[in-house]
Order: sequence, then structure tokens, then C-alpha cells
Amino acid sequence: MIEQILPATVEAYDTFEDPPGTMLFPEEEQLIKRAVEKRRREFTTARLCARKAMERLGIAPVPVLSGLRGEPLWPLGVIGSITHCAGYRAAALAQAVGTIGIDGEPNEPLAEGVVEAVSLPQEREMLRRLAAEHPAVCWDRLLFSAKETVYKAWFPLAQRWLDFQDARISVDPVRRTFSAHLLVLGPRWQGRRLGGFTGRWMTGDGLILTAIAILAPEA
Repeated sequence: MIEQILPATVEAYDTFEDPPGTMLFPEEEQLIKRAVEKRRREFTTARLCARKAMERLGIAPVPVLSGLRGEPLWPLGVIGSITHCAGYRAAALAQAVGTIGIDGEPNEPLAEGVVEAVSLPQEREMLRRLAAEHPAVCWDRLLFSAKETVYKAWFPLAQRWLDFQDARISVDPVRRTFSAHLLVLGPRWQGRRLGGFTGRWMTGDGLILTAIAILAPEA
């Protein structure tokens, strides 16, 4: 499903269930040995998705461990992203230099107070306008998803935290795209400093999906 909003050179795999009997590498088991069952299911199926995407890239499956911020650590020469929410897990990978960010969320309103915590005044005005013109989409949730995706794309390049208020999101409801204008100094990419990101979004099966991919051929 999520491959619809990713470039053709990105391999993605997603699922709406947690297949029984999925095995982890011992190193991955160590990461969740104290996790509750819900977290264990999310982690295990997300790693399954990652390995399926690796197979599609022609890469032998390897453990996907976690960095200091919880980010997935990929094999050399591979970039990617993982997402999971209630009833959905996905991974997207490419053999390239650059960055990928994906996020999946239920197409449901955010809990009370969350949108104020994660958004800027200009974004809240945009949400009011979009809700009036296109009520079928929970735009506050799409904004949250876009910001999660921006962070996932940002971190591999910048290796530092990005707050929700550090990027201003603009959503195009017709083209189903979004842009993020960075309000802090961006990372350098291919000899220039990034001022923002552009991405795509879609809805379906009760979900909102967002994706960013900045790719260059592997050196």
C-alpha cells in the first residue's frame, strides 16, 4: 500500500496483521526482552517487513538493531524507515545514499490537546481550512504523521533531535503532497544545506500514510 507514495527505486513491504511464528535474530530479541506483548508484536512484525523489503532488494536478511534514538540501523549502503500503528506495519528500503521517512496513522482525530502541543499557529489555521473544505480526512492526524515522517527523514542526515515546532508543514489536499519548511539550521546534503523536505500522503483502509524519500545512486 505505502509503495504508492514512494519512488520506484524504493522497496516496501507492509501488512495489516502480525503473522504468528515470526522469528527474530538473537540480537533483536535482546532489544525487547522486557517489552510488553503489544510492543513485542509491533517490533517483530516491523522487522519481518524490513526483511521482506531486503529480500526484494536482493539483500540477505540481517538483524535490524536500534540506535540511541531508537532509529533502525540498516546494513551498509542501505537506507530505510519503519512504521507501525494499530493494525498496520511497514518498512521501506533502498540501496542508495540519502534518507527515507515513512509513517502510518489511523485516520482518526488526535486526542484532545495533542494538536496544540505539536503544531504552530499557521498550521492550526491550515487545519481549520482543510477540515472545512475536505472533511473526510482527519487533518490534525495527517499533520502529526507528516511531522513524524519529517523527523525520520531528518535524523539520519542531521544526527540530532528535531522538535515538532522546528518544521512548518504545508499540505496540498489536491496533489496529495506536503512540504516541510525547516525553522532550524538544516543538515547538508550533496554539497548544499537543506531548508526543508517534500513528501506525499495518501488515505485508505482507515489509515493515513505519509512518506519522504531523498535518494541518490549508491556511490
